[in-house]
Amino acid sequence: MATEVQTAPTKDATVVKPRIGISSCLLGAAVRWDGGHKRDRFLTDVLATWVEWVDVCPEMGIGLGAPRETVHLLGRADAPRLVGTKSGADHTDAMESFSRAKVDELAALDLAGYVLKSDSPSCGMERVRVYNQKGMAERRGVGAFAKVLLERFPLLPIEEEGRLHDSVLRESFLDRVFAYQRLLEFRRGTLAPRAIVDFHRVHKYQLMAHSPKHYSELGRMVALAGTADRRELVERYSRLFMEALGAHATPKRHFNVLQHLAGYFKDELDADGKRELAQAFDDYRKRLVPLVVPIALVRHHVRALDVGYLRDQTYLAPSPKELTLRNYT
Repeated sequence: MATEVQTAPTKDATVVKPRIGISSCLLGAAVRWDGGHKRDRFLTDVLATWVEWVDVCPEMGIGLGAPRETVHLLGRADAPRLVGTKSGADHTDAMESFSRAKVDELAALDLAGYVLKSDSPSCGMERVRVYNQKGMAERRGVGAFAKVLLERFPLLPIEEEGRLHDSVLRESFLDRVFAYQRLLEFRRGTLAPRAIVDFHRVHKYQLMAHSPKHYSELGRMVALAGTADRRELVERYSRLFMEALGAHATPKRHFNVLQHLAGYFKDELDADGKRELAQAFDDYRKRLVPLVVPIALVRHHVRALDVGYLRDQTYLAPSPKELTLRNYT
């Protein structure tokens, strides 16, 4: 369960460990129907250093115990019942009551993300088996607890553990988690016009890498910070901000952002320096090197040349470098 918030060992991404909800079995808790677990080593051995887990097992939460009879979703895909596979015992109402109470509890914890157990009739986020009365299944359902969670927290970065084995999806999820943590910290502040402008400014190139269209629209919102109702503006900004980061940053957009960053050095670098930078960018464009290579070179020049505007751009360090997320993109 939640413990005291601690500072992370690096300042690259955020100074506060994000709280992330998680299905208990993924941390190694013996809460599965067979008394086992589904420990995920990336989550427990790597990511755990940088986040604070808040674990939930909905089936244990409604008193089913472990080991226990398996349950599945039965009926229509849009409104299935959660029932025991042998006894036919209907746990739908109990799970609904538990889920609504639990998400109320989680709302007070300022979660920055959630990792759900795939294929689970309670926690699966998508393509969960839903059975008809003849015992035939279609992968069209959402877990009973996951459905309530998704409805309650539409902006929250939520993923299944299986999808996090894909390096692109992993980077996308964790970039959104750390961005959401920064958003939470920002929203706890004064919301003065300058604070709104500064928050948008430091995310400029991260937003551009994900969605230039969203970046422009967010900029138009920020221009109203001095005259609009600021709390309403921040609510609208937050929704669009997370929507923007939900769009995958493509190599083409990364290359475009890198070229923008190079513009800050054009009057400072000699011919060899410019050539080295251009070569690193071109190697990335041709997929000869991962993104971390040109980013490392840009960060070197930012430090060496003391380029203030770029020093705090989240694009250069959206998550802790120790997670090596950009080594694969």
